[in-house]
Amino acid sequence: MEKVLELIRENKLMEARNELIDMNVVDIAQLLDETSQEKTLIIFRILPKDMSADVFSYLSPEQQRYIIESITDKEIKSIIDELFFDDTIDFLEELPANVVKKVIKNTDENTRALINQFLKYPENSAGSLMTIEYVDLKKIMTVKEALGHIKKTATDKETINTCYVMDKNRRLEGVISIRQLILNDDDTIINDIMDENVIYVHTLEDQEYVADTFRKYDFTSMPVVDNENRLVGIITIDDIVDIIEQENTEDFQKMAAMAPSEEEYLKTGIFSLAKHRILWLLVLMISATFTGNIIKKFEDVLQSVVVLAAFIPMLMDTGGNAGSQSSTLIIRGLALGEIEAKDVLKVIWKELRVSIVVGVALSIINFGRIYFLEKTDLFVSIAISISMFFTVIIAKVVGGILPLIAKKLKLDPAIMAGPLITTIVDALALMIYFKSATILLGI
Repeated sequence: MEKVLELIRENKLMEARNELIDMNVVDIAQLLDETSQEKTLIIFRILPKDMSADVFSYLSPEQQRYIIESITDKEIKSIIDELFFDDTIDFLEELPANVVKKVIKNTDENTRALINQFLKYPENSAGSLMTIEYVDLKKIMTVKEALGHIKKTATDKETINTCYVMDKNRRLEGVISIRQLILNDDDTIINDIMDENVIYVHTLEDQEYVADTFRKYDFTSMPVVDNENRLVGIITIDDIVDIIEQENTEDFQKMAAMAPSEEEYLKTGIFSLAKHRILWLLVLMISATFTGNIIKKFEDVLQSVVVLAAFIPMLMDTGGNAGSQSSTLIIRGLALGEIEAKDVLKVIWKELRVSIVVGVALSIINFGRIYFLEKTDLFVSIAISISMFFTVIIAKVVGGILPLIAKKLKLDPAIMAGPLITTIVDALALMIYFKSATILLGI
């Protein structure tokens, strides 16, 4: 990459071109994303036509927009002609309306109609992810005819690993792999060897459901049908990998009490980052007033036994951490389909048993440390240890069931993660702590 940039600086463009031809298109895209916009345009223009389209599909939306705004209509048409259709839709969705118009006016009438149709699908739906570049077969074909058809049409298809069998009305009737075609005799009829048990998704299906289906059946591609079961496109695994990464990032952000954002961290402005964080922080800050009210309510207990105040942070932190452990496991289980909302009683029973084991262990260790090492009063040590035991139990049960409740209410379980659970558990832990202290110490 350094050599290419050096050749560009020395204006040795043909030598730079020869170096680029031997590179992987993903690496070239990374190089363009890391260089100045002037050099980006120079490098992009010296690439071979077929290679430039592949590189373009891997560029960041910012670089794609800059290139489209900077190149000629003829160059735009060349890129669109070489791009796979789903890549075209992906980058158009990121562009402002005026730039989209510039791109669309450089396409033929049929492509223009298809682009407009695809752009109407809801964001994050199966329809917005699919491509129309797939291999279609007829069930009356022989294997020889099918292979001949694939050889004629496969150049512009995104994948030929799986072929789709349709009737004259384009209704999906079956699927067959290229492997099956190769391993069967030439005169074998497609109808006799195709798989009629087709797993498919509808155009309006949510992308998260599509990704789950891919994972469940280990697909590399999947057909997309309309309401009349007509095949309108396919989704390939490369798009699903991006969706899985996007969905996981969104869950992490929600679990950290932030509004989801698809922008890269270093490319996001400080006010935008603050906007995504401040709302949940305000909610959690206001909800934390319950904790303050509980402390005020038991102010006389704290004044009588001042040492109790020193152990409040330990109890609250342990409760929050215990709840976060449970919620993280349940949220991940829900995401992978290992746990369902109807499993709430099973989750409660399991978390209850786990919390008893953990609570007993932590309480015994805690009692030994406080009573024997720190020489704290016996009844204070007992009150702290009992509070620890029940806090862990409540935290783990609450952490386990809140994501399931969210799922039942058709909310994202990730919102019931760390910060929110910590706030709830903190209030409950303090109430248990002060009640225990009141009873044992006779205050």
